[in-house]
Amino acid sequence: MAYETLRYDVADGVATIALDQPDTRNALSDQLLGELIAAFEAARDDDAVRCVVLTSSHERVFSAGANLGGFAADVPLVHKHFGTARFPRLFRLIGELGKPTICAANGHVLAGALGIALACDLVVAREGAEFGTPEIGVGAFPFMIMALIYRNVPRKKTNELLLLGERIDAREAERIGLVNRVASAEEFDAVVADWAQKLAAKSPVIMRLGKDAMFRQMDMDFADALDYLRAKLSLALSTEDIVEGVTAFFEKREPQWKGR
Repeated sequence: MAYETLRYDVADGVATIALDQPDTRNALSDQLLGELIAAFEAARDDDAVRCVVLTSSHERVFSAGANLGGFAADVPLVHKHFGTARFPRLFRLIGELGKPTICAANGHVLAGALGIALACDLVVAREGAEFGTPEIGVGAFPFMIMALIYRNVPRKKTNELLLLGERIDAREAERIGLVNRVASAEEFDAVVADWAQKLAAKSPVIMRLGKDAMFRQMDMDFADALDYLRAKLSLALSTEDIVEGVTAFFEKREPQWKGR
């Protein structure tokens, strides 16, 4: 598929999706969100892809968030409502992808883009990147990403982000749990590549089972979660890859995954 708002490349088991509308600071237009969904679906359906990296081609901005012009556009409310469906669809798609995802935040991550970053499994931030939900300053509110922030950040700190609308730097974002790691500009690409290759080297079938379990158990009752995870473990024990992994460990060699 040809994309107009992003770049999509696959190499060595890693699909890289780069937001590529620098003139709008990668504003999350309907077209960009639609192509982002299509790109993640392509990565999901490609057996050659073992890991997905989401980043930006902009030098300083990952994404400035939603296209504010759409909020005040003179179109029927029902069409605006249909348009916002792309956000939950994308969040669920990333969560249910069956493959690990890294958000390589090489620039500022603001408003709705913060939700996309948090939907990814891991977030690596480049030193100097800022994070925030500034919607309240323009008379809006980050409704679509609120559930993701509360699931990643302590309640009082989330309240501060939502209500004050102020930005925080990458180090503070790391401290409160928004990002996993902060890397200098010189080290950033190497850190992302290292993590992506490590993830791509894991068993694809076990990774899929694990990813599904991570997404599904999050909001389950504790007892229900234990039953569900026990069933997942039994399914994992039926795979050839778990036998290969254990055998390779004892034979002190690298495993040769079959993906089944």
